[in-house]
Amino acid sequence: MRVVLAEDSVLLREGLVRLLDAAGMRVVAAVDDAESLLRAAEEHLPDLVVTDVRMPPTHTDEGLRAALVLRREHPGMSVLVLSQYVEERYAARLLASASGGVGYLLKDRVADVTDFIDALRRVATGGTALDPEVVSQLLLRGHSDPLDRLTPREGEVLKLMAEGRSNAGIGQELVLSEGAVGKHIGNIFSKLDLSPAEGDHRRVLAVLQFLKIRSLP
Repeated sequence: MRVVLAEDSVLLREGLVRLLDAAGMRVVAAVDDAESLLRAAEEHLPDLVVTDVRMPPTHTDEGLRAALVLRREHPGMSVLVLSQYVEERYAARLLASASGGVGYLLKDRVADVTDFIDALRRVATGGTALDPEVVSQLLLRGHSDPLDRLTPREGEVLKLMAEGRSNAGIGQELVLSEGAVGKHIGNIFSKLDLSPAEGDHRRVLAVLQFLKIRSLP
């Protein structure tokens, strides 16, 4: 897996490079600002871009805006955004631009190396990885008609899907069998009008529909 990394903190950037290298990922470029990120991504066309939200010169949303540009110009390019704090408006903007291959995690999650690497691989292969705290914040922003069709249990299952949990992980969290989880997920697909013709993409589409409905402030 080829990765372009953008992080202005030297220590964190070098730490991430070593972490990814140890996991068998090839970091083809590691940069410290958004303009360099765009150039590196255009040059290398990586499987995955990992970027901080706040980058020089203003340290506001340069990294996120660069990620949005890349998603627009290269829809198949997977992007995972790292943030120091829960900034749900940034997560919503990124998700609204995506149809899979997208992630938004707090930097604290890097400390859990196994889960972090799993999240990178999931995003790189077209899945999603949303920080549980981000999901919780987005949940507070209200509901749309399709989600009102879900039962409370189906809502719990979909929330855990948004966090990137597998069926087995959802079952463990909710004390359900994998069969019961599969039944709930089937009901979710039906209630969100996701037909079997969507195939394996239905899981990603359900998560994106769940999150994209939260309007920005």
